[in-house]
Amino acid sequence: MTIKDTPEEWQIRASETPFRGNKTSVRTDDVVMPDGSVARRDYQVHPGSVAVLALDDEDRVLLIRQYRHPVRQKLWEIPAGLLDVPGENPLHAAQRELYEEAHVKAEDWRVLTDVYPTPGGCDEAVRIFLARDLSEAKGERFAVENEEADMEHARVPVDELVRGLLNGELHNTCLVVGVLSLVAARRGDGLDALRPALAPWPARPFEV
Repeated sequence: MTIKDTPEEWQIRASETPFRGNKTSVRTDDVVMPDGSVARRDYQVHPGSVAVLALDDEDRVLLIRQYRHPVRQKLWEIPAGLLDVPGENPLHAAQRELYEEAHVKAEDWRVLTDVYPTPGGCDEAVRIFLARDLSEAKGERFAVENEEADMEHARVPVDELVRGLLNGELHNTCLVVGVLSLVAARRGDGLDALRPALAPWPARPFEV
């Protein structure tokens, strides 16, 4: 048996959208189960996201820290953001987020991994990039607001992050998945064997 996720879509008898927000909405589908019964499923409809594990020449990961109201915590995270436009090139979105949140640019980009963070309740898909050969971005810093106005920055060694997430001290999905994927890639075929930055992404198709 091949261990690989595959597309599949069960019949939907009825669908409604009881809530529409600024960026996301909630949808309710009546889904036909394999035994013929119908089950109601509520889930968040999400445009998709990108995240950037930016690794510097000293083997440190660029982190940001900001308040996340739903969990009532300040979390250490890697730069990330929404795909603002349907069909947006995820590499361009990742480069934008790295600039806006950290005022940094990178010359070497690879796809680290693709994930569905909460597939039982949300259709969000996230592409996590590895960015290397970092340098300070030119020009003025991006004007931040709301939670981002209180944002902190740090560069933390990879080994220290691994200890922190295994000790239950770091919780952000993209940070945890990104760091562990980095370690796994190094132990496997190496970082240069990762997919190219413009590799296809069936979850959120885009034009190059």
